[in-house]
Amino acid sequence: MTEQNTTPAGPETVPQPPAAPVGAPLPSVPQPPAAPPVPAAPKDRRALFAFLRWTAAVLVFGAVGTGVAYGLVRSERTDLPGLATRDDGRWTYPTLVKPTLPPGAAQPFAKDNPEGVHYAGLLQLLLPAPEGSTPDAGLKLEKDQKVSVDTFLEEYESTVRAKMRQGFTDEGLREIVARGWTMPDGTRTRVYLLRFHSSGFVDTFEGCGINMNLDGVNRIEGDSAWSKAKNAQEAPDLADVSLFTEAAPVGDEQLVAGCVKGGDVQAVVFQSRKGEVAPVPFHQTVILQDQLLH
Repeated sequence: MTEQNTTPAGPETVPQPPAAPVGAPLPSVPQPPAAPPVPAAPKDRRALFAFLRWTAAVLVFGAVGTGVAYGLVRSERTDLPGLATRDDGRWTYPTLVKPTLPPGAAQPFAKDNPEGVHYAGLLQLLLPAPEGSTPDAGLKLEKDQKVSVDTFLEEYESTVRAKMRQGFTDEGLREIVARGWTMPDGTRTRVYLLRFHSSGFVDTFEGCGINMNLDGVNRIEGDSAWSKAKNAQEAPDLADVSLFTEAAPVGDEQLVAGCVKGGDVQAVVFQSRKGEVAPVPFHQTVILQDQLLH
């Protein structure tokens, strides 16, 4: 094979722009646009008002199809943007899992289930106890966490129990389940789920609201801290949640109550503690129970 010699090309001459006349102004160099100003952080950084942001981030739903379980994934605080803050007293709950529905059953509040009928077992919708708690020995539980109407009515004044009992008969109550626990700081929690025949009966239930007559409580009022937090966070998804606190003067123990409407299920949450109930774990408990129902 004959080799061919090639002469390497000389360095390529790159044309240069004409020099600017002496004394002429230098051409201007485009500057990148200025970064938008960073909005100032709100003055009120209290952890209480961060609970809605925390809940939106910590409750991650993954749907695979109708009748498939949903997972509520708990993330560590430092894994969530903006939540690497000091402890604000919230409790640590186990990972929550929504139940698997029977084949063909619609999810509550789906387009084909606007009334929010829950086809899952009521016990599967009941909030589990947080870490570090002990079961409430004072709560009279039957098989599968069920409680009788009389046990639930012990939370109310004796003068209204007969009327409420008759109301349950007229308003289509099907069953009640409950779970109770006590935390190391003495906070006692009772969570009741009442299943009715339809959401219409839930709407007529008067046992959870500003006019409820609770045992040993002179008067209740709206939870002002809850109202401020909702307004600050603009959370319309919590429209079916109402929180109340025992109005002053309060005795040795304060009682607070949370009400959640979830289709054909009414959740009633009571917390009591000597001195004062901490608002953050109270709000957290009610929000998590609301998420399980929706």
